[in-house]
Amino acid sequence: MSSQAATLSAPAAAEAPHRDSVLEVMAASMVGTAIEFYDNYCYSIAAASYFGMVFFTNVAKQNPFLATLFSFVTFAVSFLARPFGSLLFGHFGDKLGRKQTLVAALLMMGISTFVVGVLPGYDVLGPMAVVLLCVCRAFQGLGLAGEWSGAALVATENAPANKRALWGSFPNLGAPLGFFCAYGVNLVLENNLSQQTMVAWGWRIPFLLSAVLVIVGMVVRERMSETPVFQKAVKEDRVVKSPLHELAKYWKQVVLGTCAMGITYTLFYLLGTWSLSYGVKTLGFAQTEYLKLELGAVFFFAVFIVVGCLAADKYGRRPVVLLATLLTVVFSFFAPQLLATQNAANVFLFLSVGFCLMGSLFGPCGAYLPEMFPANVRYSGSGLAYNLASILGGAFAPTIATALVLAFGIQGVGWYLVVMSVVALVALLLVKEGKDVSFEA
Repeated sequence: MSSQAATLSAPAAAEAPHRDSVLEVMAASMVGTAIEFYDNYCYSIAAASYFGMVFFTNVAKQNPFLATLFSFVTFAVSFLARPFGSLLFGHFGDKLGRKQTLVAALLMMGISTFVVGVLPGYDVLGPMAVVLLCVCRAFQGLGLAGEWSGAALVATENAPANKRALWGSFPNLGAPLGFFCAYGVNLVLENNLSQQTMVAWGWRIPFLLSAVLVIVGMVVRERMSETPVFQKAVKEDRVVKSPLHELAKYWKQVVLGTCAMGITYTLFYLLGTWSLSYGVKTLGFAQTEYLKLELGAVFFFAVFIVVGCLAADKYGRRPVVLLATLLTVVFSFFAPQLLATQNAANVFLFLSVGFCLMGSLFGPCGAYLPEMFPANVRYSGSGLAYNLASILGGAFAPTIATALVLAFGIQGVGWYLVVMSVVALVALLLVKEGKDVSFEA
């Protein structure tokens, strides 16, 4: 066992495991994911609006559309790095504990985001600027990968059994909070700086501000306790030396969890990233106008995370996610019509309904994925499924949607949603409801 395991195996560990208060659990699990999504949304806004001109300057002069497409490719780099981050942080999270691993993940994520904010563009470094941007994005992905799964375990492994999904909503509520902060900061900047200034240096400010959030997050994380479930696993000598080797036994759960949650990410980045680019560059909305529509609609995201989790505690995780996925199929058929013209009411309806569905899918996954794995591989298993889902559903979603619109018109986006929804439905019908009892400390 590790040195930490030996420490926890001492006589003090014979006592009942210490539990943080509800507010402490909420703060520790939510703060990191809020920063995670803030960082990711800042990047998605910059990729949709500025990176084509900053890092692909020569291409942008000839073909702005192609430059945006290239910037979306750099957006995908983070997702490709995530499975490796899941394996890295999952190994240490299941071996050494949730707390130390979460602190390290947050630090890696924060440093990478800050460096993006000071990175010179193509005019200074030429092609090397793109290489360094991708390196920063890859390290950001490694940190992001260790963040969600650890935060979900901090919440669910402290939760009463009948409220595990609700407590699992704590880290997921960081998503709309991070969304609101990222889009709010960019809206303030857009309202006060010219487009030329934003391209020159204004886009850097949101990335630099993330340093403040990371410092707050580090303070909160350092104060939290190890989860009672992991404390008990150490006491009962259930912590394995090689969690990743043990995880191989649960490959079916990883595959099915990945496919079941893929549609969640597809919705996420069609709503938050692709639609911003499409709304401004194709429909003709002003950037500030579209950001206001996004900020208004994200309220429904937060509400339905909680609604979905309350329903999941009452009716079960799989029935709730299954219903939300079926409704996403229905949404897929009328969503393209809402984006056919520059109509603010229709676009707001598209965003609001989409975020309702997104919340209903995203909320319960905080309990659904961890419950598929026992405590000794839960960090690595749930994290790997979650982050592989980000590749399947989200990594190339803006790029795919942009290409489909170019080839088939706006209806192509609807069919893309249908395909991803059907993949999720098949997986949900094959995977069993999580019934693992090792959550009990």
